[in-house]
Amino acid sequence: MTSRSLWSRAALAALLCLGPTPPAQGAAPTMTLRLTHGGALLSGALRVTRADELTGIWSSVGRARMLRCTPRCEVVGTLPVPGVLNLGTGSSYRVVLGGNFKVGQKVSLVLRYRNTQITNLMATVAR
Repeated sequence: MTSRSLWSRAALAALLCLGPTPPAQGAAPTMTLRLTHGGALLSGALRVTRADELTGIWSSVGRARMLRCTPRCEVVGTLPVPGVLNLGTGSSYRVVLGGNFKVGQKVSLVLRYRNTQITNLMATVAR
């Protein structure tokens, strides 16, 4: 195991220990992960009470890649969340996780916003 993967796991564990999600900064409960070649694409809508920026997403398999797809997809460091951020294949913004997933599997995700808010959510793997 590399030091980078150990650090990622330690960071995820630390974020999960921070406590429950505050009610003002929540995510839609219907997030899904769609299987792709070599990983999964997060689909659904993130909702926040005021405009913010998403600065990172982690799961048990590591840090997710955030992409802006206009016209080509490129990795970005932050995603704007103007109240509602739609993610998925038809959106300008995408989040992908690398790894092996099985249909029906539940994956815990930790989202970090610019204003230091942390949100925990669960996504189910679908086809």
